[in-house]
Amino acid sequence: MTTLTAIRELKYNRFAVRKVLVIAPKKVAEGTWTKEKDKWDHTRILRVSPVLGSQAKRIRALNTPADIYIINRENVCWLVDYYKNAWPFDMVVVDESSSFKSHKAKRFKALASIGNHIERMVELTGTPSPNGLNDLWSQVFLLDGGERLGKRYTQFRERYFDPGDRGNNVIYNYKAKPGSEQSILEKISDICISMKAEDYLQLPDITYHQIPVVLDGKAEKAYRDLERKMVLELPEDDDEISVTSAAALSNKLLQLANGALYDDDHEVHEVHNCKLEAFTELVESLQGKPALVFYNFQHDRTRILKAFEKSGLRVRELKTTQDEDDWNNGKIDILLTHPASSAYGLNLQQGGNHVVWFGLTWNYELYTQANKRLHRQGQTEKVIIHHLVCSGTRDEDVMQALEKKDDVQNWVMQSLKARIKAIREGK
Repeated sequence: MTTLTAIRELKYNRFAVRKVLVIAPKKVAEGTWTKEKDKWDHTRILRVSPVLGSQAKRIRALNTPADIYIINRENVCWLVDYYKNAWPFDMVVVDESSSFKSHKAKRFKALASIGNHIERMVELTGTPSPNGLNDLWSQVFLLDGGERLGKRYTQFRERYFDPGDRGNNVIYNYKAKPGSEQSILEKISDICISMKAEDYLQLPDITYHQIPVVLDGKAEKAYRDLERKMVLELPEDDDEISVTSAAALSNKLLQLANGALYDDDHEVHEVHNCKLEAFTELVESLQGKPALVFYNFQHDRTRILKAFEKSGLRVRELKTTQDEDDWNNGKIDILLTHPASSAYGLNLQQGGNHVVWFGLTWNYELYTQANKRLHRQGQTEKVIIHHLVCSGTRDEDVMQALEKKDDVQNWVMQSLKARIKAIREGK
């Protein structure tokens, strides 16, 4: 809303910009910006052209007269290549700029390459540095071309960070030097503003609710057997456990805690319904209140849809802007979605105040952003975030990691090593 107001002012009152490009996550690009500008009298004048779909559709949209052109971030490389030196956008808005945090990503390199054609760059994000201060370099580089934090990422890293964990001559991570945070924030304070919602807005409270799910005997045995089998296949030496094998093990165990498993051919095997039953009970306890439900694996989605087929409840997957509208208009009881596809930008606060995490994610940025779909301006009720957590499983480790907030990746490895040690010692 603030950005749209600025665009209108710059274009129609000051004649300071000609063409504006908005880069956003796909779902946000599809509907959020157009809907938002239509909400307000003074921004309705703005013409929006969504640059989405097939190449032919995108080219047609680019050739349609408009004030704002909206493209999803996956097509940034294509757009830069399409225009080359004839880049027409003198103002660029990056919605959810943390998706440009990697200095190695093609989308970052593409956008950085045409930086000298852009007169105004605006970046919006609720999580500027989800995994630490090193996430800031790329985003700030897009704003100032390296003026404040250095022209190269390696210079920035050497200046503000010390090597952390290492093994076999490989440095796994970097730790900020004392005083780095203050120094970096001072350097960028003239072009960045940080506003906490609670300091400026009257937001209702948010409550986190854990629902322990106890596995039955058969499911418990299946979980322990899989854990033991996979652990025994890992190398004996702790240092040899790669991030990839740790992720694979975690992934399998989280699937099984949810109730089903993919085999090597990607076939689904249902193992238990313990979490599904707990979820059904939770939905009943909401007494008809709608719930935004995040699942982790595709088989979770399939099993939830099947379980509620004959329930009489209006269950829908969040796929289109129509689904978003129907949810906000109270036409959906259970809205199913994956956090990776809907964690950013969507305004779902009018449709309900209950979030349910059927399957948990290690990704702290995705987790917090997904919860913010309901806990945002316009929400009138206390938001309750429910987590279904299988007792004695990897679910508990994920929950602890999310509560720790800081070094989630490190915690993933540490908690896994603790479980491996316990299994090897026969506990």
